[in-house]
Amino acid sequence: MTALWNRIVRGLEWFTIGLFALLVLDVLWGVISRYVPGIRPSDWTEELAVYLLVWVSLFGAALTYRSHGHLGVDYFVSKLDPSAQRLAAVLVELAVLIFAAFALCYGGWRLVADTLGANQLTPVLQWKIGYLYS
Repeated sequence: MTALWNRIVRGLEWFTIGLFALLVLDVLWGVISRYVPGIRPSDWTEELAVYLLVWVSLFGAALTYRSHGHLGVDYFVSKLDPSAQRLAAVLVELAVLIFAAFALCYGGWRLVADTLGANQLTPVLQWKIGYLYS
């Protein structure tokens, strides 16, 4: 099971790297098309860059959280005895779980359902916003 999980994480890492590379190419094309004479400026690059940045940030945050690279109050927790450190770790994980369940899962589900129901589209690319929020 651990090997499967590590493969999934590795796939997510490569997917995030791919999205980041696409973000760099998108922004680069936007700059080139805006400043090189003879090339028609692309109006879609800015909108795509915003959505790519959001997705890269969310996937990167998930990967960082998995490797315990997120921000924390390690200085104060390290001053506690080992049993209190374990308790603090459990409390932090519970707080993250409650926030993720309520804000990300429930709130995200509601947001996706509402935007798909309203048939909202992005201004330039004309993509359904609900799919981007999912």
